[in-house]
Amino acid sequence: MAKTKPMAGLVLTSGGARGAYQAGVLKALGEFVPKGSQPFPILAGVSAGSINSGFLAAGAQDFSGATRRLAELWVQLQPKDVFRTDTASLSRVGVQWMTDLSLGGFFGGVHGKALLDTGPLRNFMTTNVDIGKIEENIASGLLHGVAVSATNYFSGTAVTFYDGAPTIKPWIRTTRIGVHDKLTIEHFMASSAIPIFFPTVRLNDAFYGDGCIRLTTPLSPAIHMGADRVLAIGIRYNRTPAATVDLNRTSTNSVPMIADIAGVLLNSMFLDGLEADVERMKRINHTLGMIPQKQVDEHPESLRVIPVMTLQPSRDLGSLVLESLNTFPRTVRHLLRGLGASEEKGWDLLSYLAFDTMYTQPLVELGYSDGYTAKDELLEFLRQ
Repeated sequence: MAKTKPMAGLVLTSGGARGAYQAGVLKALGEFVPKGSQPFPILAGVSAGSINSGFLAAGAQDFSGATRRLAELWVQLQPKDVFRTDTASLSRVGVQWMTDLSLGGFFGGVHGKALLDTGPLRNFMTTNVDIGKIEENIASGLLHGVAVSATNYFSGTAVTFYDGAPTIKPWIRTTRIGVHDKLTIEHFMASSAIPIFFPTVRLNDAFYGDGCIRLTTPLSPAIHMGADRVLAIGIRYNRTPAATVDLNRTSTNSVPMIADIAGVLLNSMFLDGLEADVERMKRINHTLGMIPQKQVDEHPESLRVIPVMTLQPSRDLGSLVLESLNTFPRTVRHLLRGLGASEEKGWDLLSYLAFDTMYTQPLVELGYSDGYTAKDELLEFLRQ
């Protein structure tokens, strides 16, 4: 059997505004990989990471230029580019929710479907991502596969929509499936629809939300599409065990607000899956390394060692959000404060919704710095 060309996969899992960190890392990568190269023929994104991967897929003919433009977009981003911030829109949403919670039983209908209207994000994506280029780059062979994951709210299944080479076959597992589909802006909107805050998106006669809700194995789409090694860019600060112990010794008498609880829930969605999957992958690689190669080659599941590299923030992204709160539109600040978010509390929730230059620019700069710090390791990983 002829040996297939080695292919690196890029996995981007993120949540909300924290996706700016990934853009910074990618900008650094674009500066030190060989000019004119496409280091990642396989792209797999989920949540805000899907938007980043979609932008790279559309600009695959110029990886360096695409990463530079992606970072520029994140730096310039404003809340009004993502959701409606005018008083009329937010007031209408507030009235709908209050009506549903207090009088919904009388009227027999529900009107409040999300706390924020993300129509501007759809327009922003349409303007800045040439979706037709993704299919062109796949047809030319420049890209082998592109995947976007979302959660089916009816079945509770993690659905990975992918487009790519004919050799990529659909897959079915207990709680996740891979479905071949022509990718559209709606796929990226669905993947990044943060529950409660962003509205659901209809795809193929079903309603979908953020892919991180159910995708507990974010590395799997890239592997199913044929990646022989995977780079994953996460958004969790790698806290030391001692720091974790100290944090849990801290006492507080304040009752958690909705913002605190929402922040913890969003952290569990956006942060935990990648780290657990990387640990699992490393254990599998270690186990395969102890089995004679002949037995591995003869196994019916086509087992293979897949090197994985992760790059994580050198600082806590949640703690960087404070300065941006007061730059939010007044109506949005009012909404967030109503949930209990302030300069003292609710940082994690704020960090997912802080689509503002005051927050995204420091994240891009941090990602850029971390990318260059890991330059030698990254280049060696891509050369393998």
